Amino acid sequence: MILHPDYDERPMSSTAAAQHTPADDRLVVAGTAYDSRLLVGTGKYKDHDETRRAIEASGAQIVTVAIRRTNIGQNPDEPNLLEVLPPDRFTILPNTAGCYTAEDAVRTCRLARELLDGHKLVKLEVLGDEKTLYPDMVQTLKAAETLVADGFDVMVYTSDDPILARRLEEMGCAAVMPLAAPIGSGLGIQNRYNVLEIVDNARVPVIVDAGVGTASDAAIAMEMGCDGVLMNTAIAAAKDPVLMASAMKKAIEAGREAFRAGRMPRKRYASASSPLDGTFF
Repeated sequence: MILHPDYDERPMSSTAAAQHTPADDRLVVAGTAYDSRLLVGTGKYKDHDETRRAIEASGAQIVTVAIRRTNIGQNPDEPNLLEVLPPDRFTILPNTAGCYTAEDAVRTCRLARELLDGHKLVKLEVLGDEKTLYPDMVQTLKAAETLVADGFDVMVYTSDDPILARRLEEMGCAAVMPLAAPIGSGLGIQNRYNVLEIVDNARVPVIVDAGVGTASDAAIAMEMGCDGVLMNTAIAAAKDPVLMASAMKKAIEAGREAFRAGRMPRKRYASASSPLDGTFF
């Protein structure tokens, strides 16, 4: 029998389902629990006010900041992002966007730790080239090993290779963040089977990072059992970023509830909603 490529009889991943209990369904990263499973970036908005309004509408509690591109205190003559996104309200997640070597990424994380008074939680990404923005996994593994040894809690942007995701977890990373599609592409999850394999075997949070375009993409990631979704362009590049942020918040919540509920099996043929058995005539 030939089935559609998306056919999957499993109502949910048994391993992933066992990791999430209704009694406490908060996202836990590096020992800290969060109510929101939506993580958002701060780039590409027209100004800080739009950034603030969109992030508030998203309900996100973890906000990622590109240290090489965003002023969080490095330049006293420019507006400081932390004035509109104060660290006492949000967990600031410094990232190494724009880094192409392990050395640059490690240096950037150490700078962030100084700027944020010893902050340990970072998002590591080491890019391979400017055209695809795919991760350079050789450099990523090298940087991750150094940062973990240096006491950082590393959330790591990775390819959707399940073996590499496992290596990063074994190395001590706090979360693995496989791409759904190229950064900023808006294509949605392109390789669901690899992402499912990562989810099935991970013992740390799996957060889809890069490639989400709209609310349905976010919901699909959550229905698959991912622990969260990180996005920036999907919100910032929307015609109405604040409204899209609100839509993403709802999609994340709905997708998570659907995952916990356990979807019905897919079938090739009809199954009557009102069976004939026991009818009156």
